[in-house]
Amino acid sequence: MSDRQLWSYKEIAAHIRVQPDTVRSYRKHGLLPAPDHVEGGKPYWYADTIRAWVARRPGNRGRREE
Repeated sequence: MSDRQLWSYKEIAAHIRVQPDTVRSYRKHGLLPAPDHVEGGKPYWYADTIRAWVARRPGNRGRREE
């Protein structure tokens, strides 16, 4: 079953244990996938999109999800 919950920078940051500004920087530098949804100018990603990105991003080194 897919997780269609939308995450903002804040939820992504909590998931990967960084600050929201770090996630914004990832997007600015093209390191984050394109947003799945934009509302009021704010980007949002499906949780599944972010989990897939985390699994393949450089530096992951086999970290386990919680």
